[in-house]
Amino acid sequence: MTIQMMTESAATLLPRPLGSALRRGFGKRCPQCGIGRIFHGFSKVNPTCSHCGLELHLQRADDAPPYFTILATGHIIVPGMLLLEQFAEPPQWVQMAIWLPATVLLALTLLPRIKGALIGFQWARAMHGFGGHFDE
Repeated sequence: MTIQMMTESAATLLPRPLGSALRRGFGKRCPQCGIGRIFHGFSKVNPTCSHCGLELHLQRADDAPPYFTILATGHIIVPGMLLLEQFAEPPQWVQMAIWLPATVLLALTLLPRIKGALIGFQWARAMHGFGGHFDE
């Protein structure tokens, strides 16, 4: 398939709503229908949507979800640690008892949701195989 044919096929797709695709993906639902589940297990992507049949295996989230999860978790946890230290000055064991579990829980909560949102973004922007053409 030539580059011109790939761009023409991507251009003829109907516009896909980015906002709803991101919300559905963040909710771990199919970006197309919002009903089927993206994942089975913690973050293993289903091959297809069980409701609408969208092929989900075309996604290429790769290393982006852990990167954005670390970025978001750090921007939430570090200011909390600094503010608690600044105003309450608790002992170190208290800081560890609060922030280590909070960090783990936040990261484990965000990781599949961010991955789902990235899959929704790829679908909405017709990236990779979601646009009717496949990466070479």
